[in-house]
Amino acid sequence: MASESLQFFAFILALFGAFGDIAATLLPNWKVNADVGSNIITAITQMQGLWMDCTWYSTGMFSCTLKYSILSLPVYIQAARTTMVLSCILSAFGICIATVGMKCTKLGGDTDSKSHACFAGGVCFILAGILGLVPTSWYTREIISNFLDQTIPESSKHEPGGAVYTGFISAGFLLIAGVIFCTSCFKKQQGAWIYPPKQTHFPSTEQESNTGYNLKDYV
Repeated sequence: MASESLQFFAFILALFGAFGDIAATLLPNWKVNADVGSNIITAITQMQGLWMDCTWYSTGMFSCTLKYSILSLPVYIQAARTTMVLSCILSAFGICIATVGMKCTKLGGDTDSKSHACFAGGVCFILAGILGLVPTSWYTREIISNFLDQTIPESSKHEPGGAVYTGFISAGFLLIAGVIFCTSCFKKQQGAWIYPPKQTHFPSTEQESNTGYNLKDYV
């Protein structure tokens, strides 16, 4: 019962991680630059994401521009696009597989099949978490290095946006869920190896007849 509750908790974490992964991929605020002019009316906030760049004015206007050209983008943005999409796909596959392998569901067949499906779902979650952690770390490193560069003007410097933090948290959720799924299956298999089922041996009827007395010898 405790393992079922732990798997259900890991599944909830995986759901939050998958939805957060998708949100972080689509959000335009991977890095934010606040440019405040002499008048509050001219204050703008520029946001850059993986797929679009948006500008928010203090007057309430909001405009976005899609990034159509892929080759003109920096390498870290191209890598972030690819890895985040793969992370979303793997997390979706992991949710489907883990649903079959969970002990509280009636899918997946026998115990061994459910255990293998549970382990496969955990591996998908771990890979999705790693693929989501790499681009967010790389993107944050580029933002910090540009921010500390003295040759870059203050108006061109950026800070990490909410999408980066969402990606970090989602990757952590997926990693924790994957570890829980994998360890729960591993403990079960390890217990079966350490404590194998006892085999009961029944003496054959021939041995009983041989060990008994032969009445013909006394006739």
